[in-house]
Amino acid sequence: MSAPCIGLVVPPAHGQVPGDGPLLYGERVHFIARGLGIGAISPEGFAPVVDTIVQRAVELRDAGAQAVSLMGTSLSFYRGAAFTESLREAMQEATGLPCTTMSHAIVRALRALGIRRVAVATSYIDALNDRLVEYLRSQAFEVTAIEGLGITGVEAVGEVATPALVELGERVLARGGDADGLFISCGGLLTLDAIQALEARTGLPVTASSPAGFWDVMRTAGLDAASPGFGRLFDAS
Repeated sequence: MSAPCIGLVVPPAHGQVPGDGPLLYGERVHFIARGLGIGAISPEGFAPVVDTIVQRAVELRDAGAQAVSLMGTSLSFYRGAAFTESLREAMQEATGLPCTTMSHAIVRALRALGIRRVAVATSYIDALNDRLVEYLRSQAFEVTAIEGLGITGVEAVGEVATPALVELGERVLARGGDADGLFISCGGLLTLDAIQALEARTGLPVTASSPAGFWDVMRTAGLDAASPGFGRLFDAS
């Protein structure tokens, strides 16, 4: 029997499957992707491509996907919660498949981890950080502190090293007082090692955009999302 096929709409033009998916799930799932070609991680960079997301989802369905996720966090929250949900609904209506977005994923992951008061570390500029705070508040979370790296380059986010992410996460948690946990936002950041290090150092649950996105689309497809060894979210999903 062939592995289930899951489709991913990804922000970079190259349309490659993010590395977290194969690391988390190996040969259990076949991931396919289509790229949007955003110009920058900013509202201005999103504007030319946001209306093409649904068509990319249809292409993934036609290529055999059984469920589809938009694997871009700020791309799916930057116009507000109502837009986020309407986008998911439009994807689902156009494809006839179960669909989700990375913004839906982070909400579900935070709730699964029991995090209500959340400290937030991001790659973003302040304008996106402000919109993320609004989005999280609309979903009944309290943001205790937020700090971004100010990166707009699509490729540059993938070059942020694990020690820098750990340092940023610890700094935001220290500023955030009695946060229940930490969220690292931006699907282009490589966060799996940082999550494990931060959970070990702080004793708090930690999640991030890309891992949460894969966990969520697996569940959306009706598949087992567990992958022990990659942090609390994956221990018993």
